[in-house]
Amino acid sequence: MENQPFRLHHYLLQEINPVIRFLILSDVLVIGAAGMLAPVFAFFIRDFIQGGNEEVAGIAAAIYLITKSLFQIPVASIIDKIRGERDDFFVLVPAAILMSLTPLLYLIISQPWQLYLVQLLLGFFAAMTFPAFMAIFTRHIDKSKEGIEWGIYFTFCDLLSAGLAVIGGFMAYTIGFTPLIICVASISTLGSLMLMLIKPYIRLRPKT
Repeated sequence: MENQPFRLHHYLLQEINPVIRFLILSDVLVIGAAGMLAPVFAFFIRDFIQGGNEEVAGIAAAIYLITKSLFQIPVASIIDKIRGERDDFFVLVPAAILMSLTPLLYLIISQPWQLYLVQLLLGFFAAMTFPAFMAIFTRHIDKSKEGIEWGIYFTFCDLLSAGLAVIGGFMAYTIGFTPLIICVASISTLGSLMLMLIKPYIRLRPKT
């Protein structure tokens, strides 16, 4: 078995193929942006949704998770049946951009049912994004570096989410939720647009 010691250059995303590098950087921004809002989302519901309380927050979270869970397997099944990666890419990019922009709807809602609808949309777009992202990541991951590259992915996402969670809490406390939500959507959209950088490497046909 080839020895794969973990060295500093792994943290710099060196010796990683471009597709994996861009996918990691993209998701770091998308997940990191979500981490800015997640710790204070219940406070947003309390302050900006009429009748917002712990129950509303719980239902909102459940709607997102249930919607994502119900749709992601059918989406994954469809993209697996189509040969090549073009379908994965053209599902991933629009869905990721729409998912990134959806939090802006928080700025114009005030009723629980409106919040639930936004959560449903987020769950649906996430269900489209997740299988396509993972399919492309899995196909392009460097052989014999699977553990390292998955480790890099989760390490980067977790570290940036931790840092941005602190920033998000500070922004919500000092300047309010409106600038925070705009910042979240902007960072997430930037991450989604980075997915365009993998287009030249997308395989039109399955690798034989």
